[in-house]
Amino acid sequence: MKITEIQDLIKFVAKSGVSEVELQDKDFKIIIKTGNVKGKTAEPVMMVQAPQVQQPVQQQIQQVQHTPEAKAPETKKNDAANDESKFVTIKSPMIGTFYRQSGPDKPVFANVADEIKPGKVICIIEAMKLFNEIESDITGRIVKVLVDDATPVEYDQPLFLVEPM
Repeated sequence: MKITEIQDLIKFVAKSGVSEVELQDKDFKIIIKTGNVKGKTAEPVMMVQAPQVQQPVQQQIQQVQHTPEAKAPETKKNDAANDESKFVTIKSPMIGTFYRQSGPDKPVFANVADEIKPGKVICIIEAMKLFNEIESDITGRIVKVLVDDATPVEYDQPLFLVEPM
């Protein structure tokens, strides 16, 4: 990652109001934390860590299997999945601010009960002053909007529930 990209990331985190962001790659790990110090906003702090040695996957799987609590949440998830198993979730492809319309006086891209097709713009995500149109990749009907307008979203955060057609 280039130093200018890291600086842009720090500026974005400081402006977004997020208190902590962690970014990890196979070669590095970056943690950016911001916070309040006696009512004053602290400058972002960046910590870079060297790669960490991870346990082999087989050991991690064995540890999870031996945990007695691992099975209880699974049944709860299955019950919830049965209720919404017929729906497809459209997730955020990036970190940014979610907008349902291109401007305050413009119409909403997609409402509940609207039919969508691949290529139809369903929202905008602003990231570092760039407005990225998010297009549908499925045909269906919007069942639920999961995010409020003008709120920050994370990568892979669910945005819409869609009933496929």
